[in-house]
Amino acid sequence: MTTKTTPAPMPATPAPAPRLSGDPTVRGLAALLSVNALGNGLFLTISTLWFTRGLGYSVERVGLALTVAGLCGILAALPAGRACDRWNAKGVLTCLHLLQAGAIALYAVADSFPVFLALACLATAGSRANAAARGALYAHVLPPGLRTRALALLRAVNNVGIGAGATLGSVVIVFDTGAAYRGAICLSAAASLLALIPLRAIPVPTRAVPAQPPRTARVAAVRRAAPAAGSGHPLRDVPYLAVTALNAVVNTLYVVLEVGLPLWLLTRTTAPQAVVGWLLVINTVLVVALQVRAVRGVTGPVQAARAFRRGGLLVAAACLAVACSADRSPFAATVVLVAAVVLLTFGEVISQAGSWTLSYDLAPDHAQGTYQGIYQTGISVSQALGPGLLTAFVLPHGIVGWAALATLFAGAALALPATARWAVRELREAR
Repeated sequence: MTTKTTPAPMPATPAPAPRLSGDPTVRGLAALLSVNALGNGLFLTISTLWFTRGLGYSVERVGLALTVAGLCGILAALPAGRACDRWNAKGVLTCLHLLQAGAIALYAVADSFPVFLALACLATAGSRANAAARGALYAHVLPPGLRTRALALLRAVNNVGIGAGATLGSVVIVFDTGAAYRGAICLSAAASLLALIPLRAIPVPTRAVPAQPPRTARVAAVRRAAPAAGSGHPLRDVPYLAVTALNAVVNTLYVVLEVGLPLWLLTRTTAPQAVVGWLLVINTVLVVALQVRAVRGVTGPVQAARAFRRGGLLVAAACLAVACSADRSPFAATVVLVAAVVLLTFGEVISQAGSWTLSYDLAPDHAQGTYQGIYQTGISVSQALGPGLLTAFVLPHGIVGWAALATLFAGAALALPATARWAVRELREAR
């Protein structure tokens, strides 16, 4: 006698991941970023020369203005994120692009230092607010299954745009005339305006702008949710703030690349000065080539935290490599510095893949703009304080200073996974 058995069900075929190619939203965001990055790369390349040689301000005055502007930038991201939650990310971004375009254009005629200082504050605050608003827009228009891969592609597009703008800026420097610099500044401002064309075409789902309940209901909801983390009040969400702080520490890698490495090369190594430019080129090319690949397998907070840890440890290793470039022959110093930049860039793309996922997955859906604002505020703090940290505590102490900085990066990287697990638990309880 045989027993009739029911065949085991075939395992379900997993749904294919959404494709980036052909997605109209991703195409629109890529167009927005490429135009905006072209203007940014152009402006970053020529701005210091224009401020000092064109407008005639001393290096000390320009440094003071940019420091004050950096502090203003710290204060701009959170209000921009809140505005995106309250109204519409596209509308907020439109206003910010108009603000930045006006401030940059007026740099061409800023012949008074108070005016120059005010423009620097407006432009920098607009830039940091723009980053927060773009983060909110990504949360609103990109599905979670597509978001991390799309952000990797967009970052590669952004680097290509900045590289193209920097190349154009190099041509302007060759001409080295007031008219050429003014034309470049106006072109950079125009890029901010032209970016509004693809921005307008990006479709925003209705869910991106949640309806506001009556005030009495909102007050009651806030009172009920006040004890819980992740309730839409990031300043009371201690786990998210902790993740933000650790991310800010590792994000200081950009200051290392743009400030620490050039100063170290010029003052403490025998490597040729021209190597400074090549190090930045190597970084840009590697980011474009590797960023999309770096996000593979990063599908949630657990994988993101592990990626962040790996990236942070690579950045720490890069700092130790930089320290080893001192007291060597020009060729050996160059080789070591190139190796350090390769390590730094691998750490950059891997840690960023984790950072993006954590910034969105650890935030409540109804307050993504506000949470992206606080995340960008942490990055702004690291960008504002990083140069002082490097010039006062790292570079003067040579190898010991770089070893201490490597320890800081490694500590933040190793602390992140446990902190992310804490944030996940708190968010689940709040829900």
